Amino acid sequence: MSSALSFEEMQDKAVEAADFMRLFSTPSRLMLLCFIAQRERSVGEIQEELGFKQPALSQQLADLRQAGLVETRRQSRQVYYSICDGRVALVMNTLMQIFCEAAPTIDTPIALTGSVTLQSGGDAGSVMLGEMARWARLDKMD
Repeated sequence: MSSALSFEEMQDKAVEAADFMRLFSTPSRLMLLCFIAQRERSVGEIQEELGFKQPALSQQLADLRQAGLVETRRQSRQVYYSICDGRVALVMNTLMQIFCEAAPTIDTPIALTGSVTLQSGGDAGSVMLGEMARWARLDKMD
């Protein structure tokens, strides 16, 4: 198997990457993902810490859940959100290193191999994280 992608494969990957990156395109959604990526958070905790109004927060969380980026866990009457897509954890880790100039505190396990399906609608298919690693090398900071 060749490691170089054909032009057609690159075009498909570019469409998929653009769809994925759109999920990070607003400051409020980026803050929400950053907050959840650090550790599992309850809806009440998210609302209190980030100051989101309930309708807007519910819509953002529903969009992220529908896209397959976050998952929920219910404990009694409380709902908790966590990152469930390793690509999101990688992106948030990188953004924190670049823009926050601090060692990231993201504790979401990241699968470096295997297939991850983008569920944002359309025919995005699945991405091998190993392939993405060829595009950018991320070294773990001590």
